[in-house]
Amino acid sequence: MSILFLIIPLAFLLAGGAIAAFIYAVRQGQFDDLDTPAHRVVVDDDG
Repeated sequence: MSILFLIIPLAFLLAGGAIAAFIYAVRQGQFDDLDTPAHRVVVDDDG
């Protein structure tokens, strides 16, 4: 039973870290253009 006092706060810390990382990525513009990288693989512009 005492392990729950360790696991539950640890789970909240990990979830909070994941949410903070996601918010940071959104603010930095990591999800602005999701289509161009997929098209870049198909189109060969090496010349």
